[in-house]
Amino acid sequence: MTTEAVQQSQQSLSTSAARNLATTTKTVPQMLGITPRYLLRALPWVDLEAGVFRVNRRRGFILGDGLISTYVDGAGANQVVAEDLRELAFLSQVDSPLLAALASAFVEREVAPGELIVEAGTPADQLHIIAFGRAEKRATNEYGADALLAVLGEGDFFDGAEWANGTDTTYRVKAVSACTVLSVDRRTLVELADREPSLRAQLDEFAAASVRPSTDREHPIELRSGHAGEPYLPETFVDYEDSPREYELSIAQTVLRVHTRVADVYNSGIDQVQAQLRLTVEALRERQEWEMLNNAEYGLLNNVAASQRVRTRKGAPTPDDMDELLTRVWKQPAFFLAHPRAIAAFGRECTRRGVPPQIVELFGSPFLTWRGVPLLPSDKLDLKGSANSAPGTTNILLMRVGEDRQGVVGLRPAKVPDEVEPGLAVRAMGVDRQAITSYLVTSYFSTAALVDDAVAVLQNVEVSNYHDYS
Repeated sequence: MTTEAVQQSQQSLSTSAARNLATTTKTVPQMLGITPRYLLRALPWVDLEAGVFRVNRRRGFILGDGLISTYVDGAGANQVVAEDLRELAFLSQVDSPLLAALASAFVEREVAPGELIVEAGTPADQLHIIAFGRAEKRATNEYGADALLAVLGEGDFFDGAEWANGTDTTYRVKAVSACTVLSVDRRTLVELADREPSLRAQLDEFAAASVRPSTDREHPIELRSGHAGEPYLPETFVDYEDSPREYELSIAQTVLRVHTRVADVYNSGIDQVQAQLRLTVEALRERQEWEMLNNAEYGLLNNVAASQRVRTRKGAPTPDDMDELLTRVWKQPAFFLAHPRAIAAFGRECTRRGVPPQIVELFGSPFLTWRGVPLLPSDKLDLKGSANSAPGTTNILLMRVGEDRQGVVGLRPAKVPDEVEPGLAVRAMGVDRQAITSYLVTSYFSTAALVDDAVAVLQNVEVSNYHDYS
């Protein structure tokens, strides 16, 4: 067919030709990495007049992270980190050579699943440290029923007090998975104490103090109640920490570069500079949320107290595990924070048990809840293992928020020059000799848990457990 015949058969303008005259409706640039960032939205923020936030606390007894770390030496054997033995109160003040001698005396052994590591009612003649695996600490209650006291994992030890005093154990520990356990005889401790008067003094002081055990983790305030008449009232004062922790504002920065030709000529419809800045700010906010959770210094995952860590019983996050987490943050819990796959895994466990979670709407979206506490998703709680969780697992956080509730707060400056959002500034740096305009984009932030029980973590959460409901 000739061109003339085609032109004669066409009776109107073609759409392909008409598009050359039409104005295209277009979107702003999209970005896959943008998330709702629920942590940043749900946290109350404290505006700092200066760049430091000091958390004053009552004096407490906390030694460290409550774990004794181990490592694998060049020969492939597990060894105890000697300085971590200071987690035991009666070893906290002894010299390093003594700790090294004690650490070298630990013997490694493998324990099969279901095998007892410690039997109730037997003398505590050994101190045990779990280097790998999971175990359950159980006891028989006053009614003869079996009671689960704790789930133990890497770094947990048992039982320092009974081992130091030579008393009988009141519980049993059974391996749930294959475990690597490091153990040292009490005889070694006694021999070292006979040679070192300082260690003997520490043991004697510990034995005398253990007659009056206390569950209070802070120095006591002496009070009297229920009295009659005119007795002398106790005299007291509230002691503070000598060196309270200070949080300095952290920073996330980048330099955005835009050619003046782009900003001048290709700026109709969508402002090129603003489009570039918007996506850069989104990336900075994503990094900010990641740092607030994972930063080694101030990240929430790395600042959970030993008493606030819970291990899953079977791997998958069950309603029992979430209830145990709620016992750690029982004073006005605000929300759980978990990876989306962890929330899905929890939903499957609830479905299996016939207890579907209730739904609540927040931020314009529906969320699962447990005991009325919403589960907020965040992909910053990754599946690579962190905060003492094993690789391939994740963590679930539970927190109380707000300065007035002694909870978790976000920190940001009250005002910064060239601020475009709270705590975020965009500063023009000028045009260089290549006609490129530079913009310094800066975000200032940090986070703090005001007291230990403001945040708790469920560790070793496995997300790959599925059930057949047929």
